[in-house]
Order: sequence, then C-alpha cells, then structure tokens
Amino acid sequence: MKLKCIIFDVDGTMADTERNGHRVAFNLAFQETHLDWYWNEELYGQLLNVTGGKERMSYYQNDFLKKNTLSENEITAIHQCKTNHYVKLLKSGKIPLRKGVKNLIEQALQENIKLAISTTTTPVNVSTLLKATLGADSESIFDVIAAGDVILHKKPAPDIYYYTLNQLGLKAENCIAIEDSSAGLAAAFSAGIKTIITTNKYTQDQDFSNALKIYPNLGTVNTQSLNQFIGENHV
Repeated sequence: MKLKCIIFDVDGTMADTERNGHRVAFNLAFQETHLDWYWNEELYGQLLNVTGGKERMSYYQNDFLKKNTLSENEITAIHQCKTNHYVKLLKSGKIPLRKGVKNLIEQALQENIKLAISTTTTPVNVSTLLKATLGADSESIFDVIAAGDVILHKKPAPDIYYYTLNQLGLKAENCIAIEDSSAGLAAAFSAGIKTIITTNKYTQDQDFSNALKIYPNLGTVNTQSLNQFIGENHV
C-alpha cells in the first residue's frame, strides 16, 4: 500500500498559531467590542479543548461564566472581528511555519503525493497563513482545503476528515493525517486515518494513545517514514 496524501491540521500543527495568534486576536476583539473578557495563556489552554472559535466563545460564557451574555449573532460578529485581527497578525509575518513543515510539503510535491488540509479554523485564516509563509500561489499546492463551517460537527467528530476524503476521492488507508491535539487525533482516527502527532506547549500532556508516532516537531519526519507507516496495521 502506498501513501497518496498527507492531510494537515493547521493551528498548532502547521504553525504555532494559538498562544500568540488566535488568543491575542480574541482579546483584541473583546477589547474592540467593549466586552470585559480576557483570555490569559492558562485559560486559553483549557478553552482549546473546544474546537472552533465561535463554539469556544459559547462554551466560555455558558460553562465558565454560567450566563448567557451574548446571542448567537453577537458571537458571530465578535468572531468576525477576531478573524480580522488574526489576519493582520498573520500578514505581519510574525507567525512562521513550524520546524519541518515546509520540507515535508516540498518532499510530497516532488514525489507526487497529494496534500490536503482539514481544520476547524476559518478559510481566510488558512489562506492568509499559507500566503504569508509559502507564497502567493500556495493554496494551489493543496488538492483540498477543508476549513471552518463546511461541516456541521467539528473535531473531535470525524466529519471534516470524511469530507476531505470524499473531496480527494481517496480511501482512508492511503492517507496520513498530521495533528497536534487529542481532538484532532480522535477526528482522524474515527475516520480510519492513520495519524502522527506533533506536540506543542498546549497539547504535550494530552492522550495520544491512538497515534502512530508522537514528535515534538516535524523536523525528522519525511515521506519515506510516512510510507512505512502506511504499510503497518495500526487502525
């Protein structure tokens, strides 16, 4: 069996976007909209257990604050404000790709291995990160970019991966997913896709027992090692 596609998660996987990107953008949006919320690094680490920015805000007000401060429309509006701030941060070039990501992408392209993205972040966040780190035409590198609200149920539900596989026209056993979180791993694993993990500060202590392999970064990962994983019976 041969590796036909590498499917990347984005936040925390391709780039360390959470602590100094999304979190900062959320706080700027709260400030701009005169909302008295502030998410410090420790709190944001807890909130990352909920995937999706709007879902994270709803969870925070309902489960942390125990009150319905914002309507669904207000959450959507604040989240759009947050996205605007986040895009500005990306365009500034302050959020680079993580170690090994670019090399792995280049190897895959040289060997005609397809590339895809499966993420809960919004499409504009993905496109801006790609353009800022890989160049103006970088979106065309990926055969499928599945992002944001293209599906109803976000990670840890497997929907985004089923959607990606359908768009690719590939079977799960011919793909490998790269994730950084237990929620992402659960989503890919439930879809039958073998998964490697690249940890970060927020996710390093999570349960990754269903992962093929756990790495601190992708610096030692290459297409040869991923092809070897494809031939092993893990899922």
